Amino acid sequence: MRRFVCLKLVLLLSLGAVLTPINQAAAASAVKAAIIVDMNSGSVLYTQAPDALRSPASLTKIMTLYILFAYLRAGKVTYDTDLKVSAHAASQSPTKLGLKPGSTIKVVDAIKALVTKSANDAAATIAENLGGTEENFARMMTQTARNLGMKNTTFRNASGLPNDEQLTTARDMAILATHVMKDYPEYYGHFETRYFTYKGRKYRNHNRLLFGYKGTDGIKTGYTRASGFNLTASVKRGDKHLVGVVLGGRTGAQRDAAMRALFDQHWAKARAGSPRQAR
Repeated sequence: MRRFVCLKLVLLLSLGAVLTPINQAAAASAVKAAIIVDMNSGSVLYTQAPDALRSPASLTKIMTLYILFAYLRAGKVTYDTDLKVSAHAASQSPTKLGLKPGSTIKVVDAIKALVTKSANDAAATIAENLGGTEENFARMMTQTARNLGMKNTTFRNASGLPNDEQLTTARDMAILATHVMKDYPEYYGHFETRYFTYKGRKYRNHNRLLFGYKGTDGIKTGYTRASGFNLTASVKRGDKHLVGVVLGGRTGAQRDAAMRALFDQHWAKARAGSPRQAR
């Protein structure tokens, strides 16, 4: 197949890049926004509407876990800490574990429930136990986003359930994924959890790339009717490491195919070597 020569701009994450190879056209048509970042160089290899405001859906839970990881490292909670489930948390819409008001769930189980099942009741439980109320925790999430350089992200809840004011961008989600990996490497491995068993039920991770795309080690899917199908993913092969975000896919299959196509297209341009420190 004939290759077209494209103008290439390799800039830092804050600036972005534009690339238009043929097979990216199909990927672009399947999603509303996308970004591919080289974790070793800090460069952006591809963008499509990277700063367009979109609903994050359950990508929200990456920030919920980022804050929880900070509490874990500080010793404010442990994996065995029992989180109390309120009526508010139990009443969250599916998907959820079906937690009952007045019951408890251990921190380690709540983490795995968010990563695999994307459980909204577990997300609200984390929020209330750490922030007092979910509303207050959402303010913590937004402030943390600002501190990380996520300039266009606002959170209103811990789960990603529909809220017109809860917005993000592909670029901001890439920034968040980068910080999770570099700020909390001891906890990031949870995002590679493929299955989680809780009270006799086994849950499979919604991130299909973990099961069939070489080198995938996380991180999170998301979907609501308003957002479409979202995915933040991390792939390591040898000493190369790419992170991608796609938002607004029409179907889960098209979203996943778009992500794979974008990774495939840019793998050759990824820098081999040690990663740069998060900014």
